[in-house]
Amino acid sequence: MDMEQRVAQFLDELKTNFSGDIDRSDAARQVYSTDNSIYQQRPQAVIYPKHQQDLQYLMRLVGQTQYREISLTPRGGGTGTNGQSLTHGIMVDVSRYMNLILEIDPINKTALVQAGVVKDQLNAALKPYGLFFAPELSTSNRATIGGMINTDASGQGSCRYGKTHHHVLALDTVLLGGEVLNTQALAKSDWQKELEQKPSFVKNIYQRLFQIADEHQEIITNSFPNLNRSLTGYDLPSFLTQEHLNLNAVLCGSEGTLGIISQAKLNLLEIPKYRMLVNIGYANFQDALKDATALMQHQPLSIETVDSTVLQLAKEDIVWHKVAKYFPEQQEQIIDGINLVEFDAETEDQLKQIEQDFLQHLKQDSHVLRLTHTIAWGSAQISDVYAMRKRAVGLLGNVQGEKRPQPFVEDTAVPPENLADYIADFRALLDGYGLRYGMFGHVDAGVLHVRPALDMKDPNALKMMKDITDAVVKLTHQYGGVLWGEHGKGLRSAYAPVFFGKAYPLLQQVKALFDPYNQLNPGKIATPQTLPNVELTQVDQVATRGSFDRQIAVKQWKEFSNTMHCNGNGACFNYDLDDPMCPSYKITRDRIHSPKGRATLVKEWLRRENTGQSTKQFDQEVYSALHGCLSCKSCVGQCPVKVDIPDAKARFLEQYHQRYPRQLRDHALGNLEKLLPKIVKIAPIYNAVQAILPLQKIQNKLAKMVDVPLFHPMAQKRLSDYGAYVIKEDLSNLNAIDSDAVFIVQDAFTRYFDTPILIDLIKLVRKLGKKPYIVPYFANGKPLHVHGFIAQFEILRRNNIELLNQIASYGYPLVGVDPAMTLVFRQEYQMHYQQDVPQVNYQVLLVQEWLQQLDLKSLKVNQLGSNHSYYLAAHCTERTQLPKTNIAWQEIYRDLGLKLEILPLGCCGMAGTYGHEQEHSNLSKQIFTQSWQPQVERYQQQILATGYSCRTQVKRLSKTELKHPLQVLLENL
Repeated sequence: MDMEQRVAQFLDELKTNFSGDIDRSDAARQVYSTDNSIYQQRPQAVIYPKHQQDLQYLMRLVGQTQYREISLTPRGGGTGTNGQSLTHGIMVDVSRYMNLILEIDPINKTALVQAGVVKDQLNAALKPYGLFFAPELSTSNRATIGGMINTDASGQGSCRYGKTHHHVLALDTVLLGGEVLNTQALAKSDWQKELEQKPSFVKNIYQRLFQIADEHQEIITNSFPNLNRSLTGYDLPSFLTQEHLNLNAVLCGSEGTLGIISQAKLNLLEIPKYRMLVNIGYANFQDALKDATALMQHQPLSIETVDSTVLQLAKEDIVWHKVAKYFPEQQEQIIDGINLVEFDAETEDQLKQIEQDFLQHLKQDSHVLRLTHTIAWGSAQISDVYAMRKRAVGLLGNVQGEKRPQPFVEDTAVPPENLADYIADFRALLDGYGLRYGMFGHVDAGVLHVRPALDMKDPNALKMMKDITDAVVKLTHQYGGVLWGEHGKGLRSAYAPVFFGKAYPLLQQVKALFDPYNQLNPGKIATPQTLPNVELTQVDQVATRGSFDRQIAVKQWKEFSNTMHCNGNGACFNYDLDDPMCPSYKITRDRIHSPKGRATLVKEWLRRENTGQSTKQFDQEVYSALHGCLSCKSCVGQCPVKVDIPDAKARFLEQYHQRYPRQLRDHALGNLEKLLPKIVKIAPIYNAVQAILPLQKIQNKLAKMVDVPLFHPMAQKRLSDYGAYVIKEDLSNLNAIDSDAVFIVQDAFTRYFDTPILIDLIKLVRKLGKKPYIVPYFANGKPLHVHGFIAQFEILRRNNIELLNQIASYGYPLVGVDPAMTLVFRQEYQMHYQQDVPQVNYQVLLVQEWLQQLDLKSLKVNQLGSNHSYYLAAHCTERTQLPKTNIAWQEIYRDLGLKLEILPLGCCGMAGTYGHEQEHSNLSKQIFTQSWQPQVERYQQQILATGYSCRTQVKRLSKTELKHPLQVLLENL
């Protein structure tokens, strides 16, 4: 029986008592073949247990003699940078179902959680109690507790908070064979007595580990590096101390090589009451490193450092508008490095004294040149700055060109006092290869993240990666450090004997005790002593993503742009329901339906197309993944690499439907904008027909459309009746128009389905003393693009650019109403589908962008409006592409004495026609309930929505009509 047959037999038997999901689809295996590392390894299947009993049955089955060839690898957030959770065996994803917070005990400051709980999810639940779970991670919005335990994760503030294992009180770990091992620290004085009532397998594990640790104390003491970030996994020094036997220290950091953790009891800390973050800018990065020792004398909570590469990339990112004020530009010298120094205190007076003393130090100490310093006060401001720092890993992947920073030597740790000299040598090493790189990290702990830029599609890149790794291993060892200071060993485990020397055989004994046949995440941490011929996996023995990527046609690689450069950082796995990032992933919890998953599938589809390996089955699986995308474009704004799944989806659909037929609905929706001006002539008849129930059922069945929007009763009105000047097709005499003219660009949906918004904009323009001119109606093309009619979109785009350029040449402002439609003019219209596209010489402003150009403070406002509070629900495309525009509304309202708060919201679930498509209707409604529904129920008509889709969804599902913020301005002026 070959391996494929053995796996199939195993999974068939597993199904009989397994309540979770089992997925052997081509798409799932492909999506789970990558993480945040350079590697790509395709699993044989992906399974999703629902509870601990599923894990027990799984481990009992795999422990049977006939299945000893089967291997299992657990996976949490899947953001590992070293292939920790990649496998050629079966992957066990606990994040989909095992994500419950089981208990919070605020008195004893503990929490009991399942392994799939996300760190930020837990801290959000703990916040009302004034508690949090340390340590802090840059991936905290998607890192699972199980993943943190398996890599013994640490991060910012580790000098104070330590690593994950310092906060683990108890673990439930399912062992090979199906037993559940419950572990907590035992007193060394009477540990054997405490085990008297335990099962024999528990006694055996403790006794054997005690024997290993007790008999080899000298080797353990001399071999394990004494560092804040000393190691990950099999921590024998922490297992046996003067006071305790703590088996959790062995399990934490074991990367699933000893068992599968199902739940954990965690120690919690009080949230610091008063905090400040001092942001110091330096003339060069080396000065930032050298300054760390002196700064540490003031006992800060943490010191984070970032180099100029990351800083410049942050300036182009969605986060910069919130943090720019903390990093002021210097005319004389450029800031080449920054330190973020955080302090906390029990009282405000204590923090002010710390501030005074620290600033005095900065003033008096001159051993390095500091260019700037600013202070962020309180959790909100500090979180804004740290949001930039947290995105550093992803931002480094957004450099231009094919050579991108790669993670393979990126979390080395040395004694902090050696860091500056070590990094100088590290930089010299990389400079010797002529490589670019970015750096950031935790200088207080001696950990720095360094990512050399390589084009992994280059056949020589793998050898260079191995050579650099070998050199860095020697360099790190020379400075008394380790190769893995934070992100686990994974596929770097082959260097373990270098760093642990005589202690490495002890790690092999530990592995053999738990996993004698090497079935649990094999090739990592250690090999079992019971199998002397089995070796650890070398860093160049697993295929890299680049080896697959170079099989994609160059033309396709360029056309699909940044989607090809998805580096797996996992920002799209953000758990926060009030964040717009990828609503389809949030509602399905299926990684196939995430930007990372879709990017992975598109790349593989292009590779197979180019190599002649495509199959109808895989084509349809990729189609299904992309068809589930809402095209909301949140990924484009929020992914640090700017992965653009809506554009990749459009390009894929264009090619896919050259082979497979389209639904008739696609043609109708793609051409909807052109059809509406014709259908509106019979709007009353159309609306009446839509109200006939039998016809609705026929439409649902044939067109697969639900809740089809109706023409607004005012759709047939002439806009000139409301004071607008409607421009005819002839644009030759526009230079004679009044200088106070404002040109309003219509969109099909506001014009015909939500007409009062357009009319109120006309009235608002007039009330502000301007003259509203209506640009001749034309189809925007967004529906064509969304449904992959690229050739038709291209013709439309070319014509529209010429029209808008002509109008803009007269110098009048152009204003659009709906954000999703308006932003097409400055995004999709500027993408390179063809080479002969006219250059864009116009800018269509959003309403608030135009209003900000006016002097509104002198206007009189009704007193009634100033007594109300309004809440802005901005369209997710608008929020993520142009985050400053939301603040613009707030500033406009403030200038007029009106109160406006910005609501943190996810997606409403409508997204153009997505919510009307029958196959997506239920998901659309579920997405709405996650974030929008609670806010609508709370604030109702006080909510102001900028998006047509959002207002439609609220009206459809909550029977509430929301106003556009411009309408409230009109009412109050």
